[in-house]
Amino acid sequence: MLNVNKTDLIRHHEAKTLSDRVATGGVRLLSSIAATVFGKRYGNRAIVLETVAAVPPMVAATLLHLRCLRRMIDDRGWVRVFMDEAENQRAHLMSFVAISRPNVFERFLIVIAQGVFYNAYFLLHLISPSTAHRLAGYLSEEAVIGYTQYLERIESGQQPNSLAPASALIYWNLDPAARLSDMIMAMREDEAIHRDIHHAFADALASGNTLPDLPRTL
Repeated sequence: MLNVNKTDLIRHHEAKTLSDRVATGGVRLLSSIAATVFGKRYGNRAIVLETVAAVPPMVAATLLHLRCLRRMIDDRGWVRVFMDEAENQRAHLMSFVAISRPNVFERFLIVIAQGVFYNAYFLLHLISPSTAHRLAGYLSEEAVIGYTQYLERIESGQQPNSLAPASALIYWNLDPAARLSDMIMAMREDEAIHRDIHHAFADALASGNTLPDLPRTL
């Protein structure tokens, strides 16, 4: 997996094309809805958003797998990359669930949000894969920003810095005494990696390369 330099954690891909603006507009809408519903309750907000964030890599892996089967070509390792990302997003979700159990309303919201987003993203990926990957990149950008704000609240004492759950210690190989802040920093680095991968894939598709080579650092 890629290593992210701390100076590169907060990085934004400027929207230059109509496709970029559609993608960033969609992410702003999702972020606005999440902020309105959950406000500063970042744990509960993260639970709902992580169930949505795991959709793009799974859709990308599925459609790429089927396309490679139809065309009888090699996937160059991308199916595994996207499947690993989906698993990583699920690890994020389960770590937050261990800390903050969603209530009945939030569980209902998860079902609705995931159902709507999955179908919308699936159709978007069929119509314009580059826009779909750009949207996934912007989603990860928002996740990096959200986790940074979460860390700032912990550092200021507004949010308790509890012990990280056992599942997080195992998944990220954290110290047994690791705190919530350590887990969030690991998640933030994950999201920065996802951001760079999706933006790079979107760039390649936009330039006419239908199946780019894997980055050497992956």
